[in-house]
Amino acid sequence: MENKKMTVPKGKHIFGIVKVGEKGQVVIPKEARKIFDIKPGDNLLVFGDEAQGIALAKSEEFLQFAEEIFNAKRIDEDGE
Repeated sequence: MENKKMTVPKGKHIFGIVKVGEKGQVVIPKEARKIFDIKPGDNLLVFGDEAQGIALAKSEEFLQFAEEIFNAKRIDEDGE
């Protein structure tokens, strides 16, 4: 059998497999923490889609993104 290396598009990552502990906790792989600048004490939002799975996002960045969307919507509604 030929050993083919899986190619991953630029900016996309596969960090491996993590195990869920007895308390439902997982360890975010070191490389993922480094790339996404996740440090102890950071808050993460956990999103879920029953068809697609679970996703994490740093809450500060997501809330900033959401605020920008809401502000853009207000400007659009006000016609400014």
